[in-house]
Amino acid sequence: MRSNSRNVSRRAVLSASAALTTLAVTATGSKAANGAGRGSGPAATRLQRDTDAIHALGVTGVQARVTAPYGRDRVAVSGVADRATGRPVPPDGRFRIASTRKTTVAVVALQLVGERRLSLDHTVERWLPGVVRGNGYDGRRITMRHLLQNTSGIHDDLPGYTTPEEYRQQRYDVYTREQLVARALTHPLDFRPGTGWAYSNTGFILAGMIIERVTGRPLHQEIIDRITRPLGLCHTTWPGTTPTLPRPHARAYELFPSGDLVDVTEQVPGDPDSVISSSADLNRFFRALLGGRLLPPAQLAEMTRTVPVSADIERVWPGGRYGLGLVRRPLPCGGVYWGHDGGDGGFITVTGATEDGRRSAVVSMSTALGDSPDHHLQQQRAADALVQNALCGRV
Repeated sequence: MRSNSRNVSRRAVLSASAALTTLAVTATGSKAANGAGRGSGPAATRLQRDTDAIHALGVTGVQARVTAPYGRDRVAVSGVADRATGRPVPPDGRFRIASTRKTTVAVVALQLVGERRLSLDHTVERWLPGVVRGNGYDGRRITMRHLLQNTSGIHDDLPGYTTPEEYRQQRYDVYTREQLVARALTHPLDFRPGTGWAYSNTGFILAGMIIERVTGRPLHQEIIDRITRPLGLCHTTWPGTTPTLPRPHARAYELFPSGDLVDVTEQVPGDPDSVISSSADLNRFFRALLGGRLLPPAQLAEMTRTVPVSADIERVWPGGRYGLGLVRRPLPCGGVYWGHDGGDGGFITVTGATEDGRRSAVVSMSTALGDSPDHHLQQQRAADALVQNALCGRV
């Protein structure tokens, strides 16, 4: 979220050894870009090929995990976790999930709606008096639904770096939610609330502030008590202002427009509510959500009521529509799938789960290809292909 190219989920969208997980795992061999998987059968071969295709674009390390019905996992890795040492990509590595966390914020908000402690029609002004005012903004006209659906019109302007020098100067900067909201409000309203769609990290920051006001407790504690603890997501943590990640993890890299590939692993997340997780935890979360384990039917129906995204984002998510903190996209084999991508500090996360939550896939990439929009898009397309192949049962 600190790099300017991160404003969408990063908009874009990575040798060596492997280990066995649950029932089956595939992996690349040594440091080659294309390694032979240790698994057997067409599914293992397809997953490995899709993972290698992402690495071949210039992504340093890739970890992909597919969870099939009855909780069977298949994992593939490609590339290296550390360019300096050639250390292999850990199949259970941790990473910053960035905008993927938006789905957890929406889940907590909808649980509160189900408990009648909050309404999607409640305004920002009701819970945060005076916070969104001036320069064309009026918190009395912006609702919780607007915030969670990116239809608030609140401009998105988070601090970012576009060069290696800016990264080194800004990587330890710390921002409060209030500072980030105030920064966004210096820009004019993008459109009248409810009349358009534009990706807004600021809107979700405000949603988190409202949750804290409603519950009287920290946002991360509500997520722990309502989501991570009940689901046993033991690898999901909140770093706060800590600039490092828990082990194991791949090192993260940023390919800048200058062509410089820089290790950007160490940095304080620009988002005060940043989350670190694993592919296993994210698969479990999305399967539980779509499987009806986290929300009553009425609230899940609200979450999956979608609106069209803007033209620039539709280019990143072809056929995509946005619910409440959840993206719907068409599957090439028919039907649709749900998820939310994210990108922060060199890590890119692409997710997807079938409508019934029986099958899911997560790809974690440890390089952000930020040298050009086309390279970004190639990374996104390759990760999408892996997820879609997995959800169509080809992996």
